[in-house]
Amino acid sequence: MVHAYILIQTEVGQAPVVVAEIGSIPGVAVAHDVTGPYDVIVQAQADSIDDLGRLVVASIQKVPGITRTLTCPVVNL
Repeated sequence: MVHAYILIQTEVGQAPVVVAEIGSIPGVAVAHDVTGPYDVIVQAQADSIDDLGRLVVASIQKVPGITRTLTCPVVNL
């Protein structure tokens, strides 16, 4: 299982809408509005790094109002 944090920038005022829509996507454990350089942070999980990539590109990035994402996979050192 691969876990990741996805940092998301949205159009102005769209963070609550984005959080509501992303929260219903399979593979998304939790989505929160945050402050700072990013507007939303998502904790996601997938069976493989390829599945994680598909989750981000095919599902999350297609949500209206998102302008940029940064995916940070969790590593176990």
